[in-house]
Amino acid sequence: MTVAVGQQAPGFTLKNQDGAEVSLSDYAGKQAVLLVFFPFAFSGICTAELCSARDDIGAFQNDDVQILGISCDTTWSLKVWAQQEGYDFPLLSDFWPHGAVSASYGVFSADLGFAFRGTVLVDKDGVVRFSEYNGPGDARDQQGWRDAIEELKASA
Repeated sequence: MTVAVGQQAPGFTLKNQDGAEVSLSDYAGKQAVLLVFFPFAFSGICTAELCSARDDIGAFQNDDVQILGISCDTTWSLKVWAQQEGYDFPLLSDFWPHGAVSASYGVFSADLGFAFRGTVLVDKDGVVRFSEYNGPGDARDQQGWRDAIEELKASA
């Protein structure tokens, strides 16, 4: 089960594709954060989903919200993938301890060794405002992300 709407989001610090540490707390009081967990860099569905976000980046990354992609891939894999696809947002490596952050959000499969497709919108106060879970072969509908972000903005 993914984290529940209304609960405090688990804190974390992970390295991005450039090796810099990124913490959820970096955005506290400043921006909401859209966490996009995905199984693998370079895979078809993951690439399509993140390219779609890239192509409509203003809906997911602006003064009100920051998108953070999270997978169990290494920082090196994420860096090459980000460069290849032109991703202009942080991709965070949950490689070690393997899947610990993904597990804290309820989207990690210890049996398979990767994160499922989970999406979590965390408000400026660190409270989960939207949460969805899709299995490894199930692409997400990003309209739900847009709707959740708009609802959050309307309630601010």
